[in-house]
Amino acid sequence: MNIAKKLLGSLFFLVLILSGYQSAQAQDINFNDSWSFFNEEAKGAEMANFDDSNWRKLDLPHDWAIEGPFDEKYNARCGGLPFHGTGWYRKHFKTPESAKGKVVRLEFEGAMYDAHVWVNGKFVGNRPYGYIGFEFDISKELKYDGSENVIAVRLQPQDLSSRWYPGAGLYRSVWLKIDEAVHVAQWGTYITTPTVTEKIAVVQNETTVVNKSDQKASVTVKHEYFAPNGEMVASVEEPIEIEANSSKVSGLYCKINNPLRWDTETPNLYSALTTITQNGKVVDTYKTRIGLRSIAFTKDGFFLNNKKIRFNGVCLHHDNGALGSAVYRRADQRKLQIMKDMGVNAIRTSHNPPSRVFLELCDELGLVVLDEAFDVWKKAKVPNGYNVFFEEWAERDIKDMVRRDRNHPSVIMWSTGNEILEQGDKKNGWKVAKMLNDYCKEIDPTRPTTVGMNNYTAPYESNFAQQTDIAGINYKPTKYAEIRETYPELPIYASETSSCTSSRGVYHLPIEKYKTHESIHVSSYDLIGPPWAYPPDVEFHFQEQNPYIMGEFIWTGFDYLGEPTPYGGKDNSTNGYWNGDWPSHSSYFGAVDLCGFPKDRFFLYQSHWTTKPMIHLLPHWNWEGMEGDTIPVYCYTNCDEAELFVNGKSMGRKVKGKDLTELIVKFIRYEGETFQSKYRLSWNVPYEAGTIKVVGYKDGKEILTEQISTAGEPAKINLSIDRSEIDADGTDLAYVTVRIEDKDGNICPMADNLVNFSVKGAGELIAVDNGNQISLESFQANHRKAFSGMCLAILRSSKNTGEITLTAKSKKLKSSQISITTK
Repeated sequence: MNIAKKLLGSLFFLVLILSGYQSAQAQDINFNDSWSFFNEEAKGAEMANFDDSNWRKLDLPHDWAIEGPFDEKYNARCGGLPFHGTGWYRKHFKTPESAKGKVVRLEFEGAMYDAHVWVNGKFVGNRPYGYIGFEFDISKELKYDGSENVIAVRLQPQDLSSRWYPGAGLYRSVWLKIDEAVHVAQWGTYITTPTVTEKIAVVQNETTVVNKSDQKASVTVKHEYFAPNGEMVASVEEPIEIEANSSKVSGLYCKINNPLRWDTETPNLYSALTTITQNGKVVDTYKTRIGLRSIAFTKDGFFLNNKKIRFNGVCLHHDNGALGSAVYRRADQRKLQIMKDMGVNAIRTSHNPPSRVFLELCDELGLVVLDEAFDVWKKAKVPNGYNVFFEEWAERDIKDMVRRDRNHPSVIMWSTGNEILEQGDKKNGWKVAKMLNDYCKEIDPTRPTTVGMNNYTAPYESNFAQQTDIAGINYKPTKYAEIRETYPELPIYASETSSCTSSRGVYHLPIEKYKTHESIHVSSYDLIGPPWAYPPDVEFHFQEQNPYIMGEFIWTGFDYLGEPTPYGGKDNSTNGYWNGDWPSHSSYFGAVDLCGFPKDRFFLYQSHWTTKPMIHLLPHWNWEGMEGDTIPVYCYTNCDEAELFVNGKSMGRKVKGKDLTELIVKFIRYEGETFQSKYRLSWNVPYEAGTIKVVGYKDGKEILTEQISTAGEPAKINLSIDRSEIDADGTDLAYVTVRIEDKDGNICPMADNLVNFSVKGAGELIAVDNGNQISLESFQANHRKAFSGMCLAILRSSKNTGEITLTAKSKKLKSSQISITTK
C-alpha cells in the first residue's frame, strides 16, 4: 500500500521524513484542518470572494448526515438520516512563494458524493463516485504571492442512490501535495513478488515517473528495501530519460534473501523507498509498504504461501455506527480487532472500495481482503444508484481502485460487482462482466477477479460467470455439490452466507421462526432471517461436506446503518422507501451490534473458527413471572463437552458433535423445516431465579466455565475503556463501555436507564450509541439510554496532552468516572 510522502504538519514547514531520509523538494501536507461548512444551497459559494464567515468551522473527516436528526421523512433503508441534499466545504490557505514553479496537487481520499471542486473560483474537476480517491493538479490556479487561496467543494448526494447508509461530506482525508516537475505519479509504484519462498523473494517494482517540465529529463530511479525491523536488505537503481510533458515506467527487480513472509498469522511488512535523483539532486521520494507473499487459487482452494487457507470471512459495510462514514483509524482498527477475536481472517468490502486506512490496517492485522468495486452496473437497484454514472465512469473508477490498492498484501481478489442484475442477461451481461474483468487485468494481472452472484443457475447459463476468474456464490449452500459436479474445474467460494438476524440481548419465547415481531426486534436465539437466510450452522455443515469450497463471507460482521431487514422492505427493490416498520432503521444482520458489542452469534462463529478454548451461555436469566416455565439454554463452545448447572444442580453433560440441537429452519432451496445442528449444545430448563453455569471439558478435564445470574434492580453504572492511552492528535479515539449493574455487579439485561455524560480535560465526547436498531436518540447527544443493559460513549482526543475524564450519571444509580491519558 502506498503511504505516499505522508506528513502531518503546517504548510510553512515543508519537510518530508521517510525512514530517516529527508527531502526539501517533495511534501504532502494533511489538509484536514480548518474547513468551513454549509449544509444548503449557496449561490456563488464557488467564488473566491464569497463570504463564508458565518459558516460552521470544523476539521475533517466529517459526515454531515450522521448528525441527524432521524426522521421518518428520510429513508429507513438508508438509516433514516439526511444524507442527501447539498453540502459546501471551503478552505482558506496561503501557498508559500517557494512552491511557485512546482507541481501542486489536491488529493481527496473520498468525497460523498458527486464532488465538484473549485480553486480560487476556477473549476478544476468533478468526481461522482463517493468511494474512490482522486486528485487535481491546481498549480496554475494558485496564488504564490502570500495572498489567500480558497478551495470550494460542492457535494450533492442524491436520495435513492444507495441501498444502505452512504454518509455524506468530506468523510476521508484531504491532502495538498507539492512536488518538483519530475516526481512519482499518484499511486505510482506497482510492486509484485513473482517468486516467494522460504529462501528467496524476487521483488519487481514498476514505477511511473512523471515529467511535467518542457524539457527532457535524465534521472536516476533508486529503490531501497527495508525489513520489518528497519534494516535495509536490498537496493537497486537505474538511469532513465523522460520526454518533456510525459511519463515513463521504470522497471527494476531485486532479490531478498530469507524473506519474512506476510501471512494471516505473521503479517510481516517491508517498505520500499523510491528516490528520484536529477542532476545529483533528490527531487522526489516515495514510500510503499509491501508484504512478501504468494497467492494461488485452484479448484481445491485458496493457498497463501503454498498453505491452504479457508476464508473465515465477513462482509463489512463502511460505516462505523455512531461515527457514520467518517474515517477514523482507531474506529476501523477496533472493528477489525473485534473481527479477529471472532476468528475472522478475511474481509469482503461490501459493496464498494474501502478507505486507504482500512486496507493499511488489514495489512497490519493479517486479514485477507476481497476488494469490491460496485453494487450495480447499468441496471438499477435503486433509481439514482451508480448506474447513473456507470457508462462514463466505470472504467476510470475500477482502474483507479486497482491502481490505488494493488500494493496491499492483504488484497487477494478484485470484485467487479455484487448481485449484479445483469447476471441473467444472456445478450449483454457477459460482455459487461468481461469488460470489467479486462480493466482489472490491465492494471493488475496478478490477482483474480470475482463477482458475488445470487441467482444460480442464471449467471452460468448466460456466460456471465465464465467472464470472471472465481465464482462467488451467495446463499446457495445446498447447491455446492451440484455446482462442483457441473463445473468441476471452477474455483468457488461463498461470497455471502447466512444473513441471520438478531438484536443483542433480546430473546423471544417460545422459539419460533417468524418473519417479523411486534417488538421490531429479532430474537438472539440465532435462527431468524429473511426468506433466503439460514442459521450459521447450515453453512458450517455444507462447507464441511464440500471441502473444496474456499470458505465463506458471512452477512455481516457488524451491524450497519440502513437495510433494517426483516423490517421495512424488500432487497434489490426500486420501490423507494422502507419506512413501513419505522422506527426500525439499521441492520440486524451483524454478529456484532453497532456499538461493537458482540451478539450471541459472535460466539457461535468463534466456537467454530477458533481453537483457543472458549465457552458462551445464553440467554439471560431474568424471567420474572415465568417460574417453572421451560427456558431453552444454549451453549456455544469449542470444548469437547459441556455440563449445565442450575443453582448448583446438574442438568446433564453433553458432547459436542454428538448431542444435537434441533433448529427451526426454512429457506429457499432447502427441503424440510428443521436442521439438526452439531455446532451448539442445548438444554430445556424449568426457570427458577438464581444462577446458571456451564462447564467446558477438554479431554475429560474441566478447563473453563461461564455463569449468568439473575440480576436484581439496577443499582450502579460500570465503565470500562478499551485503552489506557491514546494519541493527542485530534483524531484518536477511546471507546467506553457502559454497563448497568445490580448491587452485586450482575448486568441488568432489561435495563434501559438514561445515562448522562460529561467530559473534562484533553478531549471531547463525539458520539454515543446503544446498538438498538429502533432508537431515534441522537448519536451526537451527551446522553443515551441503555439497551439490554449497555450503551457506549466514544471520546476523541484534542491536540493537547493530558487526561480525559468521563463521568456517567443516571437517576437512582451510583455514578461512575473513568480517565484516559493522551500523549
